[in-house]
Formats: sequence, C-alpha cells, structure tokens
Amino acid sequence: MTKKWTVDDFPIGIYQLNDDQSVNFQMNRFFNWTNDKTMLHQMKGIETPQQTYPQIISAFKRLGQNALEEGNQLRAAMYLRAAEFYLPENNPSKKKLRDQFIELNNNFYGIDNAKHFLIPYSDGNISAYKVMSQNPQGTIVFVNGFDGYIEELSRMMLIFRDAGYNVIYFDGPGQGYMLENYHMPMTHQWEKPMKTVLDYFDIHSAIAIGMSLGGNLVLRAAAYEKRIKQVVCFDVLPDLFTCITHQLPEQIQQKIQKNKIIAVNKADINATLTALMRKSLMLQWVIHQGMTVLGADTPYDFIRKAMQYNTTKISPLVTQDVLLLAGQNDHYVPVDQLPLQISTLINAQSLTARIFTAEEYSSSHCQLGNIGLALTVILNWLKQTMIKQKKLKTFSPEI
Repeated sequence: MTKKWTVDDFPIGIYQLNDDQSVNFQMNRFFNWTNDKTMLHQMKGIETPQQTYPQIISAFKRLGQNALEEGNQLRAAMYLRAAEFYLPENNPSKKKLRDQFIELNNNFYGIDNAKHFLIPYSDGNISAYKVMSQNPQGTIVFVNGFDGYIEELSRMMLIFRDAGYNVIYFDGPGQGYMLENYHMPMTHQWEKPMKTVLDYFDIHSAIAIGMSLGGNLVLRAAAYEKRIKQVVCFDVLPDLFTCITHQLPEQIQQKIQKNKIIAVNKADINATLTALMRKSLMLQWVIHQGMTVLGADTPYDFIRKAMQYNTTKISPLVTQDVLLLAGQNDHYVPVDQLPLQISTLINAQSLTARIFTAEEYSSSHCQLGNIGLALTVILNWLKQTMIKQKKLKTFSPEI
C-alpha cells in the first residue's frame, strides 16, 4: 500500500546541534526533510572547536557512507546532500554527491523517470517533476530558492499531492539541475521560466508557491503571468540586497548601502567582504554561493546583482490572491520585510499574512522546526480562497 503523506510527517522543534548559527540551521534543515531522529545525535557529534567547511564536509560524507551501508536510503541521501551543500562549485566530487543524493532520494519516495521532465529553456533544460492527485482540486507550481535542490522538497510535494493537488516542481535558472549542468545563472525575470513550464504542461490555472528566495520569484512571475491565480510567499523576501547586508556587522552595513554600490567603490567593497568571509563560515558560504547562483565574478558583483531581486516596482502588478508567511526570528529575512511587502501589494485580489512564533517552533526561516504548521496554514488558505472564488463565479447581482 502506498503511503499517504500528511503534515504530521514533519517533526516539531529546533535543535541545538552546532554553535555556528548557520551550520545549526542547515543541520536542522536536513533533519526536517527526514524526520529521522538518529540524525540529531549523529550530527551533534560533528562539531569541533575550530571547525572548517572541509571538516564538516568530511564528517557528512562519513555519515552518508555509514547510512548507505546500513541500507537507510533517505538518511544517506540527506547526509550526501549536506556534504555537497558545502562543496565549492569547482570541486570534482560535487556532481557525484549530487547524483547520489538525487538517486537515493527519488528511490525512497518512488519518484521514477515517468514523473521527471526536461523542458527546453534557453541553452539548456529546466528539470521538472509532476506528481498527480487522484481527485485534483487544482495545480500547484512550486518554486525553490537560493540554495536548494528541488528534490530535497519531495516530502512536501507529496503532502500537497495527497491533500488533493497536482504538483509541478522545478529547478529554474540558477538552481539545481540548470546551475550544475549548464552553469546558467539565476534571472530575476522569473516570469520567463514560469511561462515555459506552464506552456509545457498546458496549464491554464495555477497556484504558485515560492520557498525562501522563491517567495520573491513567484511574485515577479505572478505580476506578468496571469495564469497564476493564487500566490504563496513561503516566506516573504521582497528585497534580497537587504537580506544579505542584514548578515553583516553594523559598521559594514553603513559602508555597503545601495547608493554606495558603484564602480568607484568596487575594490574597497571586495576587500571588505573578502576579509569578512575569513571570519565567518556563514558569510563565506553565502557570498560564494551567491556569486555562483547569480553569475557574479566578485563579491561586489554579487551584491550589485542582488539589487535586481526587489519586488517594490512589480508588486502593484500583482492582482491575484496572495498569502505571505514570515518567521518572527528569521535570521536570514528580517521580520520587518513583511510589512514592507504588504505595503507594496496594493492591487492584490486579497491579501493574507501570517507571522509564525517561537512558541509554535516555527519562527525560523521558512518555518523550519514546524513545517507541518506552515503547510496546514497554506492548505487552509487555499481551501478558503477556492471557496470564495466559486462563490464569486456563481454570484449574479440583481439589476
């Protein structure tokens, strides 16, 4: 009998596994995708007094190999993905680990080749998956963010499927398959890959859900692609530049303001950020990953390109039903980004916002620690908006 996936298949709680805030978040992330409590004990043993990324990578590889020998596919998949997550783009082991992760993950969830599609786009292919509900209420098109592989989210996609939706989920430019196979950087003009996917599957009405930076990308897509009827920002991310500079020491934030990102300051900004990267594992990873994702040659170029990912100008073009999610203690996206996003969506058909709290174990980025609660909120909101739309269609005012 095929398992029916529900919101209860995600764990509840954020665990202290590593003293580095960013590494701790990522460890909790990979645990959340498995709900495998053995990983909590194993990952806590990784930390060393002077930990480095090579040391962390080596430890995850070892844990992944152990899980393989024990026959635990999903645990092995996530450990190998965790090791690959921290490898630089030019490391020859990166592709092998990525391929192992995808094979093990898809085998565990029963995602076979019949559910996988390569869609021509520009000089490469968009990698997309489609899972079908027996009695679909609609079609969800799910967009990933800054650093994920869409396969990581398989459990979430199957929960949406088993809640009654056909689900299409894909890696576009700057993500997963397109980034690794074609080195195609991300575009802020997300309506272009979204149109390609909707056209390919002949979708005339879609629910667009974007996770992390995807919360920025789906708003951009909805502004220009009206086949999207409902939009979910899971979480909000209206200004990528602000989210990046939020990670910097306050005195450096003053030095790297938007009006100072100009050519004459390039050498100084590069020197400042390079020095910071030597002191912080998080900034080291964020800036290297950002340069790869956005196709930038230097930290300055990455910061400058990040300024394109701002929803202020396009938000008035969004006329759909919109749900905004935010975490009270999100260390990547400050919670004050939520009112900023609300203030710009002046023409939305309807606008709903939800802040998640520490008391709910869901105040972190993308509600890590209680993803099941976030999915419950999304599914309830979808049900309510669909009921409202049906009433509007059948309403006939008296003349």
